[in-house]
Amino acid sequence: MYDRDYKGKTLHFEASGGLINSSLVMQDFETDSYWAIMSGESIAGEFKGTKLVELPISKKMKWQDWVKLHPNTLVLSVAGREDGHNPYGSYFSSSEGFRGTSAKDRRLPTKEPIFAFRWNGKNYAVAQKSIRDGKAYKLNGMNVFFYRPKKAEMFHSTVVYTTIGDGFKQTDGEWVDRTSGCVFNPETEQFDGNAEKCPKRRIVGFDTFWYNWSLANPDTEVLK
Repeated sequence: MYDRDYKGKTLHFEASGGLINSSLVMQDFETDSYWAIMSGESIAGEFKGTKLVELPISKKMKWQDWVKLHPNTLVLSVAGREDGHNPYGSYFSSSEGFRGTSAKDRRLPTKEPIFAFRWNGKNYAVAQKSIRDGKAYKLNGMNVFFYRPKKAEMFHSTVVYTTIGDGFKQTDGEWVDRTSGCVFNPETEQFDGNAEKCPKRRIVGFDTFWYNWSLANPDTEVLK
């Protein structure tokens, strides 16, 4: 998710109808600039060459999970279509990219589900299967904890926590922040304990396929 307030203007976006490397390109009404979703960068128009600011508040989930948390949610019906039909079923089940697009970078398969993110000016990616049930890394002096439920579908939002303390450890099946003692709760996908001392979510990114991300960000470092 990107901030719409940009250089003194509040931008209103719509799908441009175009793709770049098989990924969506948006267009804003105010400046007629075009924005590549995977890079967050304007590729044409008044803001060409500049980037939007990512916001750490985006989360994707199924309707059945959302309505459990928010049972009074109202549904915006588009042309009365609420039949649950998934027009992308064949795409997600295929090993090929959109219209035959494939990854040039062969470190991961074209349709490998990944979590990709930017940190201190660098691009990173980690295979979703590597962070099921949690995984801790040290990244340029920062301790980073990634979590995905074991049976989560590809589009389920990965959560990421960071700490500058002694890092994370797994004890008796639980992930614990060594410094604060806060324990990760898989149900809420949060750390329980002293709220002021518990690790914070500071990294946002994309749950997507390798080819979508790597074609737009060829300098990506893949976490092993």
